[in-house]
Amino acid sequence: MRPLLSSGTWRAVLARAWRLRPSADYLEVMDPRGYTRNPPVGACELQGELDRFGGISVRLARLDALDRLDAAAFKKGLQVAVQQWQSEGRTAVWLHIPILQSRFIAPAASLGFRFHHAELDSSTLTLWLGEGPSRLPGYASHQVGVAGAVFDESTRKILVVQDRNKLKNMWKFPGGLSEPGEDIGDTAVREVFEETGIKSEFRSLLSIRQQHTNPGAFGKSDMYIICRLKPYSFTINFCQHECLRCEWMDLNDLAKTENTTPITSRVARLLLYGYREGFDKIDLTVEELPAVYTGLFYKLYHKELPENYKTMTGID
Repeated sequence: MRPLLSSGTWRAVLARAWRLRPSADYLEVMDPRGYTRNPPVGACELQGELDRFGGISVRLARLDALDRLDAAAFKKGLQVAVQQWQSEGRTAVWLHIPILQSRFIAPAASLGFRFHHAELDSSTLTLWLGEGPSRLPGYASHQVGVAGAVFDESTRKILVVQDRNKLKNMWKFPGGLSEPGEDIGDTAVREVFEETGIKSEFRSLLSIRQQHTNPGAFGKSDMYIICRLKPYSFTINFCQHECLRCEWMDLNDLAKTENTTPITSRVARLLLYGYREGFDKIDLTVEELPAVYTGLFYKLYHKELPENYKTMTGID
């Protein structure tokens, strides 16, 4: 391996490669995810964010004058930067490239970078610098679908739809994919309203299905979650583009019909059991708790926990 360049040579190479003025904004700060920004030696414009696992993230969208930088100069600067980070004991490099700067992907790949994932307007490449095989986590392996079982206890009716664009039109609960940053219950309420026009409120989580190599999820794994919802309106105005039919069906009829999917049939019977014996026997309720990351929270779903066990009051 070629010997590492000295600090002075490192600064000179990057200055020639990037042809940019040094930035004065290099105070060590915390980003919203709790990572420390720690630029490489020489305070050049090739900024890196030091994460809590010892890796470096480089976001090209934050660099100036990218339009005037050619691929050869980028490769030269990146190669020197990687050598420097490796000498500092960094474990990995995450390179975030905007779609309009995709010409920098090939130079990075020639240095050993590999694709990790892509978003609508950017791609992320990684380079493992640690010992042995890469221990970097893979990208998200699941898509999350959520359905709402809207059950009216006063009439024992449940809201069901038939999809318009399916080869076999079977009764099912309305639902769809969860949006990034959207809570499970909010997805169920939104999808039900978009498909049927029915307004509802989240009550509990009923079931979770995990399926691998799902053709409908680009061969990835799929999580399908069904929530129990309480209706606040009852007049159906279903989406003609998505649904062929929509109606309020007696829960007992849904539990018995053969014209439904296996998971819909099973959850209908679960609801029937909860209706007769008490929903506390089937519900997974939700509680918001503080995350280990400062200022963030998460939703925890579990069977109802008595208050004295939450506080451990009077518990030996």
